[in-house]
Amino acid sequence: MTSRRPSDVIDVPFQVNFTHRLRFTDDVLGLDRQVLADVLEPSGNQKPRVQFWVDEHVANARPDLLHRIELFLEERGSDFEHTGNVQIVPGGEAVKNDIHILERMLKCFNAANLDRRSYIVVIGGGAVLDAVGFAAAIAHRGIRLVRLPTTTLAQADSGIGVKNSVNLFGKKNWCGTFAVPWAVINDAALLSTLPDRDFLCGFSEAVKVSLLKDPAVFQSVCDNARRIRARDMAAAGPIIRASAKLHLDHITKNGDPFEMLEARPLDYGHWSAHKLEVMSEFALRHGEAVAIGVAVDTIYSSLVHGFPQRDCRRVLQCLEDFGLALDHPVLHDTETLFDGLEEFRQHLGGRLTLTMLHGIGDALEVHEVDRSAMCDAIAQAAEFARSMPRYAGTTV
Repeated sequence: MTSRRPSDVIDVPFQVNFTHRLRFTDDVLGLDRQVLADVLEPSGNQKPRVQFWVDEHVANARPDLLHRIELFLEERGSDFEHTGNVQIVPGGEAVKNDIHILERMLKCFNAANLDRRSYIVVIGGGAVLDAVGFAAAIAHRGIRLVRLPTTTLAQADSGIGVKNSVNLFGKKNWCGTFAVPWAVINDAALLSTLPDRDFLCGFSEAVKVSLLKDPAVFQSVCDNARRIRARDMAAAGPIIRASAKLHLDHITKNGDPFEMLEARPLDYGHWSAHKLEVMSEFALRHGEAVAIGVAVDTIYSSLVHGFPQRDCRRVLQCLEDFGLALDHPVLHDTETLFDGLEEFRQHLGGRLTLTMLHGIGDALEVHEVDRSAMCDAIAQAAEFARSMPRYAGTTV
């Protein structure tokens, strides 16, 4: 066997610096439009090219939106070059389930001669941000992406993240990238026409991240759940901001933004949530599936990992106070549901690694699941749901 010289093997660890720009506004296409204009920075003496993409659901709910975008572009015409019409794409999971929509996006980028210093401004819910963001990430190996999330879930969670994807082979987010958005603008006005069901289910991610990261924020989420359910923005706004900040801190300070390690703690409750969405043929919204997944994994944590039962009850009651259903018929097809464990493992690779809880703000990593105990957790979640009076609100 030929011996190798030290110079034959060269391993050089290195880091790449990113800036994650997060802004909060009350009316980004009105009095706060300068915030959007400021993130569309020129490159030298070249005016940047800008292309807008809008979620069809949002465009239909806000007939004035396209006109307001056009007014913004006319007002700022000397600062950047707009490339053709505002583009409309299907909203919800439909945009992620049809690979031909992705192809259309890339054709539009190419026809507009966008480059790496151009900007794609996408206004929509999490699925649209995912799909347009994926197209932006692979065109020219990355076009600058500015996200304007229009759902509570996207403003509190996914819009802050560095993931972009579409669904393929009947699996959630099978085809995707990690790419840091150029900027994210959480605008309160863009939530005003969000249907109650979508407004409420986004807060399951606030429950999740506060459970993992901050007992004080979790208590605030619980204390304000009923007010948020009534769409009291004085209560909802600070919780969205706190959730966004906790997600941002995890991404920028935890040392693993692109999930190179075994664990992905922000996916607490998601091994089942992703599978439940597919099993329900996306009748379950992502936030609704996350609520069920968080409930099940919290009960499992109490059964197997010592999570206090009184805190388990607090979690379930908090989700109930938001009007989030903790049971669904597909949840009880456990043979199919447990396939989600292997799909979750495959998505990250290596050995199965799930996040569970010792206590609020005290997470642990586990590498195996007691399926009997998990079935008990599922049964207890369903039993809790049946024991609670259903208030008027979000139902599936």
